[in-house]
Amino acid sequence: MAQTAHGHVRQRRGHGGSRLLALPLMLFVGVTFVSAAYVAYVLWPRWPGPPVSLDAPAMPIIVAGTAFNVQPAAMRRSVQRQPGVHERVDLSYLWPSLTPPDPAIKATPENPIDPNERLFVTIANGDLTLAPMERVKTIYPRYLAPNTTPGPGGLTLRAFRDATPYQGEDLIFNAAEPERFLARCTRKGVGNSGMCLYEVRLGNADVTMRFPRDWLNDTPTLAKGLERLIARLHPQPK
Repeated sequence: MAQTAHGHVRQRRGHGGSRLLALPLMLFVGVTFVSAAYVAYVLWPRWPGPPVSLDAPAMPIIVAGTAFNVQPAAMRRSVQRQPGVHERVDLSYLWPSLTPPDPAIKATPENPIDPNERLFVTIANGDLTLAPMERVKTIYPRYLAPNTTPGPGGLTLRAFRDATPYQGEDLIFNAAEPERFLARCTRKGVGNSGMCLYEVRLGNADVTMRFPRDWLNDTPTLAKGLERLIARLHPQPK
């Protein structure tokens, strides 16, 4: 009888130990299941919701892991008017107010948009391209003319040679501080003297601003306006 009782005690202890060991395992399985369900919910493809109202305040978006605040009214494509992650967004602003265009004014063949009054902005993933200043150092030199000439607004101009991929364009920059201001501009445009591209790398995102070459005649105002818009789109933590 003593041996039998001793066996029952050992059996009960064995069951108790098994239950204690099973508890952490069940907890681990539960946490893993909940985590997997959350990840599946976040990554599960969903239809985009309705576009955000044009009069809504600036909304947060992410391009190439970089955060931006964008006014819905500035977004040129209605399908892009959603907060969250984007591959690319296309924006436009009136110059020099840097306010979004009035959505009530629609372009028509009789009254097309005047490109001389607007600043166009593209924010896109820059993972597959060289940063703007890297292109200046490694790609542009092989295509540029050897000499520089005075440019508009106190800037310096260096032309791209003919029979190169950048034929018909000029590199226009601040000779003392090229990293502060540098643009690539065409010599001819539709209704103006050409268009310029001003590019900035923010994180892994490329911000490209397109404006009429004529604006370079007032370089200080132009540079301050571009800096102000960049600070608004990508505010730095204080």
